[in-house]
Amino acid sequence: MKHRMLRVNELLKRELSGIISREMNFEGALVSINHVDVASDLKNAHAFVSVLGSDNAESVLNKLASHRAILQAELARHVTMKYTPHLSFHVDNSIERGARVIEILQEIEAPQGEDK
Repeated sequence: MKHRMLRVNELLKRELSGIISREMNFEGALVSINHVDVASDLKNAHAFVSVLGSDNAESVLNKLASHRAILQAELARHVTMKYTPHLSFHVDNSIERGARVIEILQEIEAPQGEDK
């Protein structure tokens, strides 16, 4: 069952990413779906969205939420499933957190490199 859910998550991520890139415009922001987590009953899905190039990720989430029904309908056309999951969108800050960790590591290493 675990492998099936991983395949469903990846399939919905790929299809939803394609639909969003084709159907929506975010005015200079790059929006990508990093992860989709589908509930075991296949009725709900949480899509984790990364927003680059725009400081206002909240407006991107609002736009996605307002187009949720259209996105679900397109998803139902592209993916054959028993249920089309109800989509909910969340900001995924993992890229920014990763960049911050790299910055901190570089700051820690910089003084040690100067002493040699």
